[in-house]
Amino acid sequence: MSDLLDTVRGLAKKTDSKILMVVLDGVGGLPLTLNGDTELATAQTPNLDALARESQLGLVELVGAGITPGSGPGHLSLFGYDPLRYVVGRGALSAVGIGVKLNSGDVAVRGNFATLGRDRLILDRRAGRPSDEKNVEIVTLLRQAIPEIDGVPVEIYTESEHRFVVVFRSQGGEGLGANLSDVDPQVTGVQPMLAQAQDPASAKTAGLVNAFVARAEATLKGEEQVNGVLFRGYSDVPHFPSFEDAYQLKAACIASYPMYKGLASLVGMDVLEVEGHEDALDGKVEALTQNWAKYDFFYFHVKKTDSTGEDGDFAEKVHKIEIFDELLPQLLALKPDVLAIVGDHSTPSKLLSHSWHPVPLLIRSEYGRRDMTARYTEEEAQKGSLGLRRGPDVMPLLMANALKLNKYGA
Repeated sequence: MSDLLDTVRGLAKKTDSKILMVVLDGVGGLPLTLNGDTELATAQTPNLDALARESQLGLVELVGAGITPGSGPGHLSLFGYDPLRYVVGRGALSAVGIGVKLNSGDVAVRGNFATLGRDRLILDRRAGRPSDEKNVEIVTLLRQAIPEIDGVPVEIYTESEHRFVVVFRSQGGEGLGANLSDVDPQVTGVQPMLAQAQDPASAKTAGLVNAFVARAEATLKGEEQVNGVLFRGYSDVPHFPSFEDAYQLKAACIASYPMYKGLASLVGMDVLEVEGHEDALDGKVEALTQNWAKYDFFYFHVKKTDSTGEDGDFAEKVHKIEIFDELLPQLLALKPDVLAIVGDHSTPSKLLSHSWHPVPLLIRSEYGRRDMTARYTEEEAQKGSLGLRRGPDVMPLLMANALKLNKYGA
């Protein structure tokens, strides 16, 4: 464990108080024009504004200054795990999130369906965000075409929309290395990259990945939109210290997307069933309400504040923030002893991608010192008493506000 996590583990104690952590995925933004407003500042959020006036605010760097976090490191950081120490590829998170068991020596990889144009140039890294039904159709085609490569079994799974997961299964005790470069260049207008092994143990895996890409493109050449695949986030079987052991918390995850459920599962949270489409928040609120008495800590994930930013749709990201604001009173009605609202990274619509900008953090508890802040926005958060924090600081702050930490030292 990191020093801070190990220290908190030694101080943590069980109490009846409840903590609710709401992660507005990618909520941080940028103005479209100089001196303009971010998506948060543009949104009409009367409930968040009222909450900010009775809370503590600050900003959080999930990994470090200038470093753009992926969703996995961002969430690990919020859960108190130093993302520079605890590293996991997105492939394992997605695989575990959809219930795939990984064995020692296997390699899981996160895939994007993509649209390729002339000379294999990438036109759309997400293939227009196809429906889940189309995803299943394409995965079925690939399963039939690529059951194995060079004797290595290949398993292909639907995740959602443009996302899928591939697992290369090790054979005969010979493990596959997961240290290789991405196929996904994360920009358009260029060709997919060749996977390159970063160590000798990963050379075979690089060959498998490149063969998969070529065979997938041949299989999908008749498709107009979903005609290519991009890979990133290779990983073998990860191991993390138990969240419950570290914090003395019985924790629950309320999320729809497999990657986030996988991450929560890997640290030992119970993943609750959520009814309805993954975009809908009503099912998440219902799951929270129905299980409120059973847990000490809830992780409540809101995805579309991120994906609208990735699509470059400033107005729609504003709209998704306003939708969350409308349901906020239902969360407050449960009367959590500590409520945190934070992002796992910024996804400015202006950039159409994750960014390095710190995310706003709000903490409300009976034992917090109220700030002179008026709104939950990036500008207001930088005025708050919490200052600029690293992501792993968030959980100790929540534990302290919930009176779940003993005194350190004599």
